[in-house]
Amino acid sequence: MNVEKPNLDELISKMTLEEKASLCSGRDYWTTKPIARLGVPSGRMSDGPHGLRLEKEDNDKSMNESYPATAFPPAVTFASSWDVSIAKQLGEEIAVQCLDQDVSVILGPGVNIKRSPLCGRNFEYLSEDPYLSSRMCVSYVNGVQKHNVGTSVKHFCVNNQESRRMTISAVVDERALREIYFPAFESAVKEAQPWTIMCSYNRINGVYASDNKHLLTDVLRKEWGFKGLVVSDWNATNNRIEGVKAGLDLEMPYSGGLTDKYIVKAVKAGELDEKDLDKTVKRVLEFVYKCAS
Repeated sequence: MNVEKPNLDELISKMTLEEKASLCSGRDYWTTKPIARLGVPSGRMSDGPHGLRLEKEDNDKSMNESYPATAFPPAVTFASSWDVSIAKQLGEEIAVQCLDQDVSVILGPGVNIKRSPLCGRNFEYLSEDPYLSSRMCVSYVNGVQKHNVGTSVKHFCVNNQESRRMTISAVVDERALREIYFPAFESAVKEAQPWTIMCSYNRINGVYASDNKHLLTDVLRKEWGFKGLVVSDWNATNNRIEGVKAGLDLEMPYSGGLTDKYIVKAVKAGELDEKDLDKTVKRVLEFVYKCAS
């Protein structure tokens, strides 16, 4: 697309409150909202860390018919090689297909630790070993992003079981987080700077990941130095206002404009500082102009 990036602070100053809020949720199931009046482009994401799954329609429904694509070995398989060069090569091949299909970000890799053999997503997670997961993740992300296609390292964090996966509170002490569940995410941020990090559905020690300021801001941004966009897993938001305060930038997918209205109402009521909203909007703009470059 090659859209020139404007001065973002100046651009934000021209936006109405409603336009700012609109950027905080998706346009449909896979794309972000543009703002035609100001020339703000849209970015497109797609499923498939082991093969592009681009749906033939952009709308507010999932599991539409997809375009044909290569089915690469899933994460559980290529990580079993213990060969970081394979992870990088796979990432590069997927990036080429993304470019061909005008996809800006591939939603992967999944780096949650295989804690339970009953987890239904073990096939798309790399390993039960934090070190192996870290090394394979960094290589994959670098392979994809070498071609100016973004990744979304997921699901941050501790989303490791199938039973009540979307609502359970994972009770984890600090040592276990640091030694087992954080390393792949931390390495990805410090060594590869993924374009996005996807937050998980579940609660961590009682607080939903999408509302968790300690995780999304204190650890991810301030401690590790993450510079990209935090996106929700699909329909994983809990309280959109608390999410903005916590550092959740983009809610996916389409919400029918409902949560945008919540944001506008909260700012007008003094429940959400517009400066906090502006920080979120700026990160979304950084993201969409990177997608359009």
